[in-house]
Amino acid sequence: MKLYELINITIKMGTAASVANGIQDFHAETEAKAKLLGVWFSDIGQLNQFVVLRSFESKADQEAGDAHLSAQENLFNSSENIIQYSVEHFAGFDFLPEVELGEFGPVYEIRTYELKHGGVPHVLEAWKNAVPTRTQYSKLTVAMYALDGHPRIVSIWPYASLNERSEIRAKSVADGIWPPKGGPQWLTHEMQSMIALPTAISPLK
Repeated sequence: MKLYELINITIKMGTAASVANGIQDFHAETEAKAKLLGVWFSDIGQLNQFVVLRSFESKADQEAGDAHLSAQENLFNSSENIIQYSVEHFAGFDFLPEVELGEFGPVYEIRTYELKHGGVPHVLEAWKNAVPTRTQYSKLTVAMYALDGHPRIVSIWPYASLNERSEIRAKSVADGIWPPKGGPQWLTHEMQSMIALPTAISPLK
């Protein structure tokens, strides 16, 4: 199982650089246990948001990493700049490869869908059938399902621009490739999309 986390951070306006540096320093510590994959700052959607994507080699590493994070008295050396934060745990779709690091953006769309109870295996099957063709249109960074909280999936898609995003999404729909057949009926009305840009410290650009 590929284990991922999203750390969602709401910060005070004008403090992004300080918080980003703190995130980088924290993940340079051995005790963090996590592999830092992406650090984005919201551009469209809820503003003043950091989204941090990280992965773990094992459940034991994840638990140790979470314990180390929660023990920080000065979170990311920027507690005075952080209004709130949350940690979400995910498993990557098992038919997808590990996250590939590199420059694929700079526009990243982070999409969250809440699922009906029992919907995860059905959505996984639908995506398994559709993703090989959909990713011929554009790259998929990661797709993952929640291990805590309400049933939901999160997918992250990089694009060169907002125009490219619109064009590719429109074409994939027009060609009947997306959304994946058999998936939408398992979604609830709770859906969110954020356009975020990679920070200078993000391994994913």
